[in-house]
Amino acid sequence: VGGPAMRASQEDFANAMSQVKLLKKDPGNEVKLKLYALYKQATEGPCNVPKPGVLDFVVKAKWDAWNALGGLSKEAARRSYVDLVSSLSASSSGRATPAADGKRADSDHVLVTSEDGITAITLNRPTKKNALNTQMYHDIMLALKAAGKDSSTITVLTGSGDYYCSGNDLSNFKDVPSGRPEESAQRSAVLLRDFVDCFIDFPKPLIAVVNGPAIGISVTLLGLFDAVYATDRATFHTPFSHLGQSPEGCSSYVFPKMMGPSKAAEMLIFGKKLTAQEAFAQGLVTEVFPDSTFQKEVWARLKAYAKLPPNSVRISKQLLRSQEKERLHAVNAEESRALQERWVSAECHDAIAAFLSRKAKL
Repeated sequence: VGGPAMRASQEDFANAMSQVKLLKKDPGNEVKLKLYALYKQATEGPCNVPKPGVLDFVVKAKWDAWNALGGLSKEAARRSYVDLVSSLSASSSGRATPAADGKRADSDHVLVTSEDGITAITLNRPTKKNALNTQMYHDIMLALKAAGKDSSTITVLTGSGDYYCSGNDLSNFKDVPSGRPEESAQRSAVLLRDFVDCFIDFPKPLIAVVNGPAIGISVTLLGLFDAVYATDRATFHTPFSHLGQSPEGCSSYVFPKMMGPSKAAEMLIFGKKLTAQEAFAQGLVTEVFPDSTFQKEVWARLKAYAKLPPNSVRISKQLLRSQEKERLHAVNAEESRALQERWVSAECHDAIAAFLSRKAKL
């Protein structure tokens, strides 16, 4: 790692040391010992003092915690210290937590909070119906990678405002550099593949709280979630053919298994929009709630789930999902390759141009 990254890490570490003093809640002795050990490892390296006597309980507890870190590097210890302090700060104040690699896992358009055993990732672009731009793809991946390693039991994805997510922001297609559509399509295909892989590999229960209409990739990804709870005013729409594109999110494999080939074809080929009750009947949605009580009922249930033993739910998910992982990665790679070809086709360009033209006239 070069100098600028190292300096940033040291600056984050210094800020984290200041934040510890401002914590509103006592984190408890176990967390305090972990903070102490990470601080010592970050500043002095591996434990380098003699083991204290067994009757010196406090000093021995500190020594044991520090010694348990073994050969962990100073840089890794700094990062772990920063992550731990940030998670403590988020728990007490509701602020977003940073990713495990020291980069922020939240932005203006992707908010991450951690509380009561739940890490919530909220799409926060309500004026654009939570449409995904390129930066949001990166932010969501960072958030998922951090959530997979944090102390929460479950992870939730939801949207702010009236929409869950309106899919890809098609204005992304306007930003293609002149004369280089093939390069742009290749980069986008790699980003898409990596993005979907994060959902395939996510180690904890992943739950979608669908607070409104869902379109495109926000629908196709639902087959990779462990539970999908929807308000009764939600709709589910995958208008790929209308835009000269093809399915993604492993939906070409998961949807036929889930709802049968003909129902999947209606959605993925012909673009049929499903109501929440239709999505429930076809197995895409786990349960539908009245919009008036949706948030209250769903979050009460999620808080109950979050009290389950975290290692137990991780192992259970692994057993349920492990047999399909290799197949899902292969499907994701194939879907990404197909879309890369679609994105440089005249048919796709004409369909998107027509859509954007109609939208501009509205």
